[in-house]
Amino acid sequence: MAVRAVVVEADGGSRGNPGPAGYGAVVRDPATGEVLAERAESIGTATNNVAEYRGLIAGLEAAAELGAAEVDARMDSKLVVEQMCGRWQIKHPGLRPLAARAAALVDRFESVRFSWIPRDRNRHADALANAAMDTAAGKPSRAVAGSAGGEPSRAVAGADSPGRAQAREVAARAATRSTGTDPATAKASWEPRPSFTATRLILVRHGETEWTVQHRYAGRADVPLSESGQAQARATAARVAALAPSVAAVLSSPLSRCTATAEAIAGALGGLPVRPQDDWIECDFGDWDGHTFAEVRDRWPGELDAWLASTRVAPPGGESFTEVGKRVDRAMVALREAYPGETVVVVSHVSPIKLALRDALAAGDALLHRLYLDAAGISVLDMWPDGGVAVRSVNDTAHLPAR
Repeated sequence: MAVRAVVVEADGGSRGNPGPAGYGAVVRDPATGEVLAERAESIGTATNNVAEYRGLIAGLEAAAELGAAEVDARMDSKLVVEQMCGRWQIKHPGLRPLAARAAALVDRFESVRFSWIPRDRNRHADALANAAMDTAAGKPSRAVAGSAGGEPSRAVAGADSPGRAQAREVAARAATRSTGTDPATAKASWEPRPSFTATRLILVRHGETEWTVQHRYAGRADVPLSESGQAQARATAARVAALAPSVAAVLSSPLSRCTATAEAIAGALGGLPVRPQDDWIECDFGDWDGHTFAEVRDRWPGELDAWLASTRVAPPGGESFTEVGKRVDRAMVALREAYPGETVVVVSHVSPIKLALRDALAAGDALLHRLYLDAAGISVLDMWPDGGVAVRSVNDTAHLPAR
């Protein structure tokens, strides 16, 4: 039977940081403290923070499976709590996909409240995480004890609980796994990595439109290429064909300024089909669409200041950069999995390309307002299966006439 409200306690740990890691999560009835669900898993080699995020994700998934509408998420990780509340930036690129997964789960509930608790009040989740790591290492599992600290008496799952059984099963599989694909576990190295094992992504901003020249916000409005933009698209097509004679796919935002640019590139590559992808569409600027930058400053000064100050703030009636980032991350993961070792061209807009480069460079949100991307500019990055990334060029415009 579905429950209205639940408490989620989550934890994760790593024996080495990075080292053998695992997580634990407990879902409780907030009134009685009764355990409604447990989740635990060994995740191979990872950092503490990765394991903590994985624990949160597992706890939210369990709450969703129970049909909960309200969640009180409690963790002893200050970093995860502050980042999920939007008070701390997520600087590590390996944590951003995990935070995005957690945020997507949060959107499934009516309300989610995050709070930090001392470690001694998170003993149950911590014990589940350690039990999963012990099992993966072939050690006897530690007994799981209930939490202390003045909370209601809680039922503690027995040794053969479904959560514990799941931990043993998954941990056994994890013990035989040598590598993972989480970006945070990819080893840092000064040595160049072989490009033939990477998915190469050629990111192209569409050619110029009349709104580009007029400095207008162009979000979901389907503004076509200008005559100059069409010439830029042809020049860009020749440049991309020289950069990558062999391309597996040409993907595009569904808006015509991108599909027209993509069709020129596809033609130069031998007539590949252009595949529209909704995740690469421009940010929805809402009420600002079609207005000049100066007009927005005059008519919406407070809203503009708030938008510039936080990626979580959306223009009136529009979409925040945080929301755009979630779909861009989803699209990047899909590309890496669908085209291993191949080259893919993506024709998109300023905002999605900036967000992809921000994450690839492990940069902060300030990059979004400091990086300039020209119409028909080209950026190139490589993505490896283990999460490694190399940015090879940003905003290449050598193929365009000087202005």
